[in-house]
Amino acid sequence: MDRSLYIAMSGAKQTLLAQASNANNLANVQTTGFKADFEQFRAMPVFGPGYPSRVYAMVERPGSDFRAGSVITTGNDLDVAIKGDSWFAVKGVDGKEAYTRSGDLRITPEGRLETGSGRAILGDAGPINIPPAEKIDIGSDGTISIIPLGETETTVAIIGRIKMVKAGLDNLEKRFDGLMHTKDGSVLVADANASLVQGALEGSNVNAVSALVEMIELARNFELQTKVMKNADDNSAVSAKLMQMA
Repeated sequence: MDRSLYIAMSGAKQTLLAQASNANNLANVQTTGFKADFEQFRAMPVFGPGYPSRVYAMVERPGSDFRAGSVITTGNDLDVAIKGDSWFAVKGVDGKEAYTRSGDLRITPEGRLETGSGRAILGDAGPINIPPAEKIDIGSDGTISIIPLGETETTVAIIGRIKMVKAGLDNLEKRFDGLMHTKDGSVLVADANASLVQGALEGSNVNAVSALVEMIELARNFELQTKVMKNADDNSAVSAKLMQMA
């Protein structure tokens, strides 16, 4: 009885963790460039002193869904959508280089170019800073050119080029900051063939209908596991009473 109770208990706990991951996907249905997270369960023996006769359920995140989201035309000069399977290079929370598909760019009062979540966009020589400008144009190769404030259209200055990279998906993983990082900690080199579209954004690749269906399935699994725990507890109580009668 203790085995069934332990398995059901650990399964219920891991179902809640899977539900949290699924809820996070749903919460980011409208997040630019968001990649959905997968989760899966597997049985794991409980190792320790003696023979591993107990098994528990364990949820794990095997990876993320790298499929591209739908591209939405916005007409905003600072909105960019990257093509193919390339990534924008940004400065992560830890100060190291990380990667994202989020192209909702903005310029801070200090002139720093960053994503909507506040991560600095990197160029060939580090973070990109843009001086006051009448107009900003981002070419398909990531080159940023401006018409300086107070100048005419005949005066164009090139500020830099957004660093875009291409990486094997087996070497990328999403971390707690929501950004992609290389598993081996390496810094990817800029891809000269990567390109983007100005005036457009890549949306989230979360399928809201599938996520809602999964939420219902996980809720039913949790309910089933709580019933198993209740039955195990009832059986234990009946066994104890029989022992008292004996």
